[in-house]
Amino acid sequence: MEILLFLIIISSATLLFLFFIKISSSRKWLAILGITFLVTILLVVLPVISDEKIEADERPAFQRIQKQNNFDVIKIKKSVLIDAPVIPQFPELPRGCEVTSLAMLLQSAGVEADKMNLAEEVVKDPTPHTIKNGQIHFGNPHKGFVGNMYTFSKPGYGVYHEPILKLGENYLPNKMINLSGQSFEELKIPLSDGRPVWVIINIEYRELEESYFQTWQTDEGEIKITRKEHSVLITGYDEEYIYFNDPYTAQKNKKAPIKDFEKSWVQMGSQALTYK
Repeated sequence: MEILLFLIIISSATLLFLFFIKISSSRKWLAILGITFLVTILLVVLPVISDEKIEADERPAFQRIQKQNNFDVIKIKKSVLIDAPVIPQFPELPRGCEVTSLAMLLQSAGVEADKMNLAEEVVKDPTPHTIKNGQIHFGNPHKGFVGNMYTFSKPGYGVYHEPILKLGENYLPNKMINLSGQSFEELKIPLSDGRPVWVIINIEYRELEESYFQTWQTDEGEIKITRKEHSVLITGYDEEYIYFNDPYTAQKNKKAPIKDFEKSWVQMGSQALTYK
């Protein structure tokens, strides 16, 4: 608008100048008509450009970013239910819920992935389970799988999203998406696009009391864990429920109250992965 005002002032001054200089009448009126036409065009075009800019700036941030990168804008749906493969972790992988859920995610992306191969390939933290001065010393699930995945008769725990992300990238190079640390609402974007989401929660699908947690000593410092840690593949949602493929029960599109599930997910560190 400042440019428009400046041009109007300059044009008005030019018109006044033309009335007082000594040039032929025909040339004088031709110049006046030209300036008038230019100002009229500017009065029509500049406001339209300005309105378009305002409208663009009022779009949601994620929508503007997607447009700039030539991506289609994903509209979040009120309800979603994805037909993704369901794979049981038992009997081979009693503690293998994370790699089994990853196998489901990769297969939903059209990649041949076997849970047993993933179990072998995932990075391990070899730190042994020991107790010193009443404190538990064990591995760090952020670094690799902790303990034994194949039997409950030996100490073990599980693995968090960082090693799973690296493993997934071996099968889907440059296509894995880390949604960890985002809001629960962000998970609805890939789900609305037909892409399931790998998550870490707990086996009860609700926020757990503090009594369910214990503190371990690791090489990187203290870490708080729960033996009820679990991983599933989210396949959908509606206003009341979240739907997921559960490797523990081998149940497809199992449901849990969405608010309780969200609290469980946040309590376990808001860990989530999908693909593009």
